[in-house]
Amino acid sequence: MNPLKRLLQSSAEQQHPQIHMTWASHSLSQSITRAGVFLRKQIWLWPIAAVVILSVLGFFVRMSIESTIKDNVQSGLTAIVQMETEMLRKWFEVQESTTEALANDAHVRDLIYAMIGTDRSKEEEENLLSEAELRRQIDKELGPALEAHGFIGYLLVNKSKQVVSSSYRSLDGQQDIPEYDGFLTRALGGETNVSNPFPSVVMLKSSDGKIRSGVPTMYACAPVRDESFQVIGALAVQIQPEREFTDILQLGRVGASGETYAFDSAGMMVSNSRFDEDLILLGLLADQPGSRSMLQLPVRDPGADMTAGFRPGVRRSELPLTKMAASAINGAEGVDVEGYRDYRGVMVIGAWIWMADHNLGVTTEVDVAQAFRPLVILQRAFLTVFTLLVVSAIAIFVFTIIVARLQVQAREAAIEAQQLGQYTLDQKLGEGAMGVVFKGHHSMLRRPTAIKLLSADKVNDASIARFEHEVQITCQLTHSNTIAIYDYGRTPEGVFYYAMEYLDGVDLQELVDKYGAQTEARVIHILVQMCGSLFEAHSNGLVHRDIKPANVMLNRRGCEPDVIKVLDFGLVKAVDQTGKGSNENTMAGTPLYMSPESIQAPMTVDASTDIYAVGAVGYFLLTGRPVFEAKGMSELCQKHLEEAPVPPSARKGVKVSGQLEDVIMSCLEKSRAKRPQTARDVSLLISKCAAAGTWTVEDGDRWWGRHDRASTGSSDEASQSDAPVMEQTMEQAMEQTMEQTNPKAVKPPRE
Repeated sequence: MNPLKRLLQSSAEQQHPQIHMTWASHSLSQSITRAGVFLRKQIWLWPIAAVVILSVLGFFVRMSIESTIKDNVQSGLTAIVQMETEMLRKWFEVQESTTEALANDAHVRDLIYAMIGTDRSKEEEENLLSEAELRRQIDKELGPALEAHGFIGYLLVNKSKQVVSSSYRSLDGQQDIPEYDGFLTRALGGETNVSNPFPSVVMLKSSDGKIRSGVPTMYACAPVRDESFQVIGALAVQIQPEREFTDILQLGRVGASGETYAFDSAGMMVSNSRFDEDLILLGLLADQPGSRSMLQLPVRDPGADMTAGFRPGVRRSELPLTKMAASAINGAEGVDVEGYRDYRGVMVIGAWIWMADHNLGVTTEVDVAQAFRPLVILQRAFLTVFTLLVVSAIAIFVFTIIVARLQVQAREAAIEAQQLGQYTLDQKLGEGAMGVVFKGHHSMLRRPTAIKLLSADKVNDASIARFEHEVQITCQLTHSNTIAIYDYGRTPEGVFYYAMEYLDGVDLQELVDKYGAQTEARVIHILVQMCGSLFEAHSNGLVHRDIKPANVMLNRRGCEPDVIKVLDFGLVKAVDQTGKGSNENTMAGTPLYMSPESIQAPMTVDASTDIYAVGAVGYFLLTGRPVFEAKGMSELCQKHLEEAPVPPSARKGVKVSGQLEDVIMSCLEKSRAKRPQTARDVSLLISKCAAAGTWTVEDGDRWWGRHDRASTGSSDEASQSDAPVMEQTMEQAMEQTMEQTNPKAVKPPRE
């Protein structure tokens, strides 16, 4: 069912009130006058101006305070990370000094030399103790020192990196253990050093009290030298990192969210996070007793806040390092108080230092929400003032709305009085989203006229511009098959209107709905006239964009039957020399008659778009059905883009010549290059069909004689519709499309 017809029927069922002049009362005039004076004074702007000024002032004050806070926070973060770094350096120095002292102790060195020395006399070889006894002696000599300094074990290796003695007998005799290679190589090169935490090779007691391998451990390693000061081996003492190393970093916690942690060159965290329990809930750590972030959590950016429910779509190993970690690993010291994401995806601010001599990065981070909490107090203070000003502005603005409503009522009063300047309104014909169409007449000429009014409650700059655009575009066209505009104006009450020729025929949609598919001769007669109107528009650089049966009227004009008029240039698009549209590049038109390019790239529509629609209208007139039928908007658009239409002759009960069918199908080509290039080309091709010119004046008079105005129903109303589809929502367009793609049985062609 035609939605326009349904609209008009529902309008007809409503009883309109009798004409009266209550809105033109003296009190209303006084109210409008007072409101006009009030608006001219623009008192309502003062609270808004105060809000704007206070907003600007608040913005700059906030920026100043924020800058001060950022400077203070930056200084604080930098001081903390520097202090933590210095504490770690001192701790490393203490561990190195202690280990070096043990390696150089006279008794220990003698035992070590006896164990791994190579330059000995035969007599010395014979006097040496057994290896087992030497290991026992070394254990006994080192035991008190290890316990006194908190070490939990030791390693003694020769220059070949072979373990000759250890607290763990399972290591004795092993050589080139990968986990030990880094610190042993440096020690055998003469450098005392402390390793970063790494997973233990041997079984150790973890933080949960269980014995397992892979427990975080560290070693301080010093070279062992002979009497000629040559390195003959290395002594490494084992450190438990979760004691002093982690304790030092935990001193850098600031507030409820601040933390200081260390990471290695691979971006792996080598100390514990303060958020270990939360990390288990987030799935970043294994849900098992004693689960810790040390050596388990890479410092990588998940892309968004995981504490707010976000989960990355890739493995954590594929995520990039955080901004902080990437900068630090590249050897840069830095501080960022603008905010970046940490390993949880939470926005934080932080400072960092890369300790190149230990291949270790140290950072201090604080959640942005905590760091800038003082700004909340300032914001609340300004918000209170804003609220008071906004309430004042709203109160005054409400008053202006009341005044605006009075103005709307004044416009309605002018319409209700049925007098717009020189035009008298007779009856309402139709109504759309933006305007109303009345049948009227010129007071002096007495000529029947259709008058379109901009709805009283829709008057704004955008609607007026659109209204004027429609008038100006249509006025450029003078073809006899294009509806003519007589006048345009505005009443003192602010009612915008334009007058156009009054048509009392029937649109092509209603023609087919009521009388079925049309004969080939009549279809040719109609299409030739449509092409004439469109050729003029295209020659002026205009594209209609909404050619459809409901926008083409069939009339009797000047004793001539079957004269068509192309209506509704509200969606017309002007195309400049570069081919770009002068108005918005949005999809416009009716889905049943939209070309592929108007669906895919609305900004590229041109004359070929209207030619496609002409072919679709001709197809509808011949068959009584649209080119494509679908259950939904997306399916319908997809068919326009990809599916080849069924030829009209393949439709049941449709008789059409091959010549006309070829023209229709060429207009419906997916490629614009394959369609006729101009509307005149279409007209010439149609005119060459055998049935061209066979629809005579007598045929038209005979048809109109059988189907007079009474039988065509609400043709007066339909003749000047406000083209609701032009201004309707996408849902309404879909509803119309679905109704038209499921018509009742097609009626046979009639003369």
